[in-house]
Amino acid sequence: MAAAPGRRFMKDALGFEQVIQWYPGHMAAAMRRIGERMPLIDIVIEVIDSRLAHASRNPMLDRVAGERPRLLVLTREDLADAAVTMRWLVHLRGCGHDIVAVNAKSPGSVKQVGVHLSQLAARKKRSQRAMAVGLPNSGKSTVINGLLRRSAARTEDRPGVTRATQWFRVAPLLELMDTPGILVPRIQTPQAQWMLAMTGAIPKERYDPQDVVDRFYRWLEDRTSGRTKVPDLAAFARARGFLRRGNTVDMHNAAQSYIKDFNDGKFGRISLEEPV
Repeated sequence: MAAAPGRRFMKDALGFEQVIQWYPGHMAAAMRRIGERMPLIDIVIEVIDSRLAHASRNPMLDRVAGERPRLLVLTREDLADAAVTMRWLVHLRGCGHDIVAVNAKSPGSVKQVGVHLSQLAARKKRSQRAMAVGLPNSGKSTVINGLLRRSAARTEDRPGVTRATQWFRVAPLLELMDTPGILVPRIQTPQAQWMLAMTGAIPKERYDPQDVVDRFYRWLEDRTSGRTKVPDLAAFARARGFLRRGNTVDMHNAAQSYIKDFNDGKFGRISLEEPV
């Protein structure tokens, strides 16, 4: 349950923040359907958020997809640190993956996905089927619409919009299946939890935005040795005029606006994970 406006989640006895998890029934059902339909699939397109290229991957996919050719698509590259994204490209290519980084909202950028996909499909001289998978709100449907050059897959700026599988023909010899965004049943680390919430993979009703922003800012201060130009939540709230009756600061709504500004790129290009 989300925290009421103005109320902070209590920390547990060890001082850790509230656990953030989200794995509704439709995700479990969708994961089963993906496994059932995988024998029909020749190519897997895995859509990943460039800003967290490890935590936004689903390890269950490795077991389900097996040895099928896989194209990794790093979306939101325009929001991520360009140097860090380049390191991710090198790292993941070294793991044997075909990979491309794109701004899914740019038709010219998404064309790169079509080029890579055509190269994978050309390895077999027959009609093939691809499956697009990714976390909720990863940009998967936007990538598909870019490939189709039309708005066929439903997109919204919130997770959990795609609930059912859909088939699209993207080329005379290539069909593409869109699947619902799926998280892992349990997000293992507190850091991955707030990062996934911060980047929009988890509905805002499932976490306290003030808690998530505080965790993000503590991480950012540590990463920059306190020299970041990004405001903390209190400074942001004052600058944006988030005031309630009695001149008290509305931190809850300020935190939601803070997360939106982060995802709109207003704090600059920030990558939350780097390859080890």
